[in-house]
Amino acid sequence: MLELKALTKSFAGKTAVDDVTLAIPPGQMVGVIGRSGAGKSTLLRMLNRLGDPTGGQILWHGRDVAQIRGAELRRWRSDCAMVFQQFNLVGRLDVITNVMTGRLHHHGFVSAMLKSFSARERAFAIRALDRLGMAHTALQQTDTLSGGQQQRVAIARALVQEPQILLADEPIASLDPLNARIVMDALRTINREDGITVICNLHTLDTARAYCDRIIGMQAGRVVFDGAATELSDEKAREIYGAEAAEAFSETLTSTSLGGHSRTVPQDVAGAAA
Repeated sequence: MLELKALTKSFAGKTAVDDVTLAIPPGQMVGVIGRSGAGKSTLLRMLNRLGDPTGGQILWHGRDVAQIRGAELRRWRSDCAMVFQQFNLVGRLDVITNVMTGRLHHHGFVSAMLKSFSARERAFAIRALDRLGMAHTALQQTDTLSGGQQQRVAIARALVQEPQILLADEPIASLDPLNARIVMDALRTINREDGITVICNLHTLDTARAYCDRIIGMQAGRVVFDGAATELSDEKAREIYGAEAAEAFSETLTSTSLGGHSRTVPQDVAGAAA
């Protein structure tokens, strides 16, 4: 169980996350929505400990990970993987090496750059890429891939960490509708087939409703809605998004993504999205 208790983050005289208390059971797929500046990214960065909270607790099975340091912190960042909007890949390296950096907590940076990985680890990485329809790019230089392909490589990198929680910070914000659907389908499949808790910041309401079991709405750093996707009315959503409501309600995914079932990404679809 992941529990946030009175979690707060303030800087430069501004409170970005304000007294957030949540309990997220294992295996849930959670969408965090809200207008720009609502505190969504700050919240996820604190969960991964890329930013330290000003106050409150982040409890994982009763242990406060907001207080850990050193090797314990590195293990937590492995257990709580993160996928970023801008991918955070090393473009000059090939795809398989980028994926294998997800094993850094086992090897160290120099070992990873020298590609000193076991055959088992390489096979594990190829399987992760294959789940994302990307195994055929394993030896390709990463910066030659499209944005959608790079995001799938980033998800594969997160998978080889063998995480218990997967955080995704606006993972489809820079993608076209087809690649957005493929990435969201992949995250939902990982959630359902692997039982990994997925917490995903999303800007578009339609996407959150289509893919997430639970939606958390944030406004000015505070949680103003927490419930099932079916419980979020359009009126409440307009309150959450305010002036950005029209953009938030726009459909960014193709209609085939709505109401579908979890599945792996087929190779022909992955190729079409390249």
